[in-house]
Amino acid sequence: MSPEEFRTLGHRTVDWVADYWERLESLPVAPQVEPGQVRRMLPRHPPEHGEPFEALLRDMDGVVVPGLLHWQHPRFLGYFPANTSGAAVLADLLSAGLGVQGMSWSTSPACTELEEHVLDWLVEILGLPDRFRSDGRGGGVIQDTASSALLVALLAALQRAGKGEIRKEGIGSRRFGVYVTGETHSSAVKAAIIAGLGEQAVRHVRTDRDTLALDVAHLQTLVLRDLADGITPLLAVATVGTTSTTAIDPVAAVGQLCRRHGVWLHVDAAYAGVAAVCPELRWLNDGVAEYADSYCTNPHKWLLTTFDCDTFWVADRTWLTEALTLLPEYLRNAASESGRVTDYRNWQVPLGRRFRALKLWAVIRWYGVEGLRRHIRQGVGLAAELARWVRADERFELAAAHPLALVCFRLRTPPGGDADEANERLLHRVNASGTTFLTHSRIDGRVVLRIAVGGTFTRRHHVEQAWQCVGREADRVLQPVPD
Repeated sequence: MSPEEFRTLGHRTVDWVADYWERLESLPVAPQVEPGQVRRMLPRHPPEHGEPFEALLRDMDGVVVPGLLHWQHPRFLGYFPANTSGAAVLADLLSAGLGVQGMSWSTSPACTELEEHVLDWLVEILGLPDRFRSDGRGGGVIQDTASSALLVALLAALQRAGKGEIRKEGIGSRRFGVYVTGETHSSAVKAAIIAGLGEQAVRHVRTDRDTLALDVAHLQTLVLRDLADGITPLLAVATVGTTSTTAIDPVAAVGQLCRRHGVWLHVDAAYAGVAAVCPELRWLNDGVAEYADSYCTNPHKWLLTTFDCDTFWVADRTWLTEALTLLPEYLRNAASESGRVTDYRNWQVPLGRRFRALKLWAVIRWYGVEGLRRHIRQGVGLAAELARWVRADERFELAAAHPLALVCFRLRTPPGGDADEANERLLHRVNASGTTFLTHSRIDGRVVLRIAVGGTFTRRHHVEQAWQCVGREADRVLQPVPD
């Protein structure tokens, strides 16, 4: 493809994306396809000769779009937002066009230094502690997801606990404890498996029945029990905004306990952390400055930045880089050996890395800090209004607190009926309607429905339309009539 062909087809492709965004609201949110239907529309064998790019764009309309769950749809209210925006998409195009590898400073100095600088900006924007800045002992790096952030935090914790021996000798007969709750993201257990600790190392801490936050007294019991059994307490995960309900673990209290016993504290604020861009929500950072050994949040969820972009910081980068640094001959260079530069390949599991910082840089510059605050406040405000609608409707009840932009609710038990079964049917009917998409979870074993506000294109009338859809389908569940 020549530069001129690329220019022409690039214009058409950007037009296609813009047209897609314009018509999103008219599309069914969820795909109306059966398993295998998309593959049956594809040729059995690859083309022997090249095809015009326009043919691919036609198949985007005819094959791909009908088979998508539209995560950018204004009435996609399930899971958490996986936001994109014009600024992020265009910056991602720039990154793809440059095609650089940012594994080391020497392989693309601008890739590394821009990332350091933007993450220092984000420390300021979110009110995070200065010890996370790159000009001290700590520093930040963009991982792909919070799952990867948790894995490298665990590896750094092992490096610190084993004083470097584990890297050379392996875990061997050593035994470690990793402390999570039933509300902690499943990536914590997966990280323990990948690191070779196994599920046997995972300790499940109770949560408070009302707040669903980590029970610090029970955490202490488990830590002391492990110490008595000759097991090294290794890492505790405190979550700021759990996946199911956005519960907030007591980071300061957990941190005090971790500090006493030499336990690495990782704070997972994947969803909620970016909300601290608003000064009135800085309480989300309570305890982070004093106690967090590592911390992450995802601009690709609620901060208008295209996936994948997890921002991860450590208070002391020594343990992380010691755990992950390898230097084969083909990567040796004068800049690395000078000790004056950052080589991000030593901060992550893969060697290669894309220029992810470009899209975060573009988003911050396009919206400005005040624009980012406006987006977060809109989501929080809409969720608060939705919660009022739930409370005012005698058919429903709120199932959990809603400190940010997620509302958990459930249909009350129908007369002589099963509430869980009724809520499952309600969820199915809402999602099958094509107008709205929700997800569910369980709280204390009970099925609850989740509405997560905060999409790039979601406005008040979209949330209102979604709630009207829930109400219509609830009537059909409570008073079944022939379809």
